Amino acid sequence: IVGQYEALYERTVREPLESVLERLATTIRRTPDRTVHVVGHSLGGIVCHRLFERYPDLPAGRAVFLGSPLCGSQAARGLERFAFGPRMIGALAVAELLGTQERRWACPRELGLIAGTRPVGLGRLFAGFAEPNDGTVAVRETRLEGATDHLALAVSHLGMLLSPRVAEECGRFLRDGHFSL
Repeated sequence: IVGQYEALYERTVREPLESVLERLATTIRRTPDRTVHVVGHSLGGIVCHRLFERYPDLPAGRAVFLGSPLCGSQAARGLERFAFGPRMIGALAVAELLGTQERRWACPRELGLIAGTRPVGLGRLFAGFAEPNDGTVAVRETRLEGATDHLALAVSHLGMLLSPRVAEECGRFLRDGHFSL
């Protein structure tokens, strides 16, 4: 199990973004369905954003990003102050979370964004939030110009992965192109 964890860590934290995007695009293209919906959590949403920028010809579908710090990450900036911080989160996260690039959704697929407002998480140790947040990402950091819909729910950053309400809203967006609220 330890070896598997280390291999997974290497692939998700150390692998160059371009190779991650190539692998994802290949996987999506191999899917026999004409419509492929994508859900990304946290940094996964940012990777999906880059995926659709790089490969605009992927099959149609909708996307939902959960707690993705699309406007940078206050918690990552706080973690960067410690010597172990950049090594811990990896080069991909450093480049995407600490960069000053302006992001905008210009893809033809509809995008729904879900933010959490239950401030429970390790990010609080590094961020010192003075605004609504999910314990790791501020609600403000999850907004993206050009997105179809945005929803804030009373869930923590990791809690949104287990929340029936988040799952329900994801399903609604993927089916209908909007959240219930």
